[in-house]
Amino acid sequence: MPSSTTVILSNSTVFPDRKSAIKKLKLSISDLPMLSCHYIQKGVLLTSPPSSFSDLIFSLKRSLSAALSHFPALAGRFTTDHDGAVYLICNDAGVDFIEAKAKHLSIDSVLSPLDVPICFKSFFAFDKTLSYSGHYKPLAAVQVTELADGVFVGCIVNHAVVDGTSFWHFFNTFAEINLGKGKISNSPDFDRNTAFNSPAVLNFPAGGPKETFDGNSRLRERIFHFSREAISRLKHRANGGNMSNGNCDAVETLGKQLNDGWKIVNGKQNDDVSGGKLKISSFQSLSAQLWRSVTKARKLNAAKTTTFRMAVNCRHRLQPPMPSLYFGNAIQSIPTVALVGELLSEDLGWCSALLHRNVVAHDDATVRRGIADWERSPRLFPLGNSDGASVTMGSSPRFPMYNNDFGWGRPVAIRSGGANKFDGKISAFPGREGNGSVDLEVVLAPETMAGLETDPEFMQYVSVPM
Repeated sequence: MPSSTTVILSNSTVFPDRKSAIKKLKLSISDLPMLSCHYIQKGVLLTSPPSSFSDLIFSLKRSLSAALSHFPALAGRFTTDHDGAVYLICNDAGVDFIEAKAKHLSIDSVLSPLDVPICFKSFFAFDKTLSYSGHYKPLAAVQVTELADGVFVGCIVNHAVVDGTSFWHFFNTFAEINLGKGKISNSPDFDRNTAFNSPAVLNFPAGGPKETFDGNSRLRERIFHFSREAISRLKHRANGGNMSNGNCDAVETLGKQLNDGWKIVNGKQNDDVSGGKLKISSFQSLSAQLWRSVTKARKLNAAKTTTFRMAVNCRHRLQPPMPSLYFGNAIQSIPTVALVGELLSEDLGWCSALLHRNVVAHDDATVRRGIADWERSPRLFPLGNSDGASVTMGSSPRFPMYNNDFGWGRPVAIRSGGANKFDGKISAFPGREGNGSVDLEVVLAPETMAGLETDPEFMQYVSVPM
């Protein structure tokens, strides 16, 4: 396993190259629960640039400064007023920029081990820092680490400021500016006149919230790759084997457009893509198989309840829809619950249908009920696996993670740091070859991971990335 030794060469502050026209933004009721979560840590592994490392650092700092002018919220700080409301003050205080080296590591040495090497944790700043710390720490940071034959660009952003959609919007823009395209493709929308804007206040104990899970548990972390062909086989099985290849492709195209396999017809949700039969999406099929296999590997009592949680983007679920480029958190968690015995005795189609129906049912009315429920009882997001029987799916294979060409080619791989990881935390990434392939970053207790790795029902779909 590659050594985790990374040497920090410098830590400086990068400021926006223009003053912010925005004064302050109130945290919404989708932002506030994230104050007990760690900063998001995601990054791209790239081959070595044609220029020197010092030239690269100069270029990235300049591009980051320009990007912050489009995303002034990231250069601000939090403040809490006397009524307990939390605001993001866009005061141009800047973000951290860390220059580091780990030249004893090569691209192959960090990608070839079966388990994700611990060295990736050292490629990110703000390790295990709670988002509430944005009251006195920068809301974002970039760490650039030089390897023997490559470079890792790690982006770290406060989770109460961004969800996955907003995080990758910023990261893509940062890369786009460094690529030298001039005008950016998509400007963020900071309008706070949304359904998530609320007078409700979340009260915190003195010193702020605490971590909601044990961050010191023994864990294994591994990337499982699923090709388009393997996922098509899974989807075919989940749909009872009655989908032709043509229909599979039609559903897949729809899923790519809408991020989760459902559509709008005359302003209403409709999960019937062709002919009135239930159509399970690729991602729902994959999620169901993972849920079943992890539950089996945990050797839980048949009478115990197991939960699969999936974060969903609410921007397009509200009516009228929120702007697709809304910058902030606009997510809710969908829990799907089943008895262990039932989950394992029924087939994949039964499990997939549970997930599918919950996703389809999460419409405008459901989003608004969730908002009203939170307003009645403001609370932090309960990240973790307190009962030992939960699986939490985060991120999305639809996020444009590989659209980060800083000027010399697409990333070789996407990796994350140690943030928000616990037994049962799964993150979905697109496969590098695209075309519907998916990588799952799976974090499990060692004995559960060993069971998953020996489950033929699951492993038959796993392949080596191209």
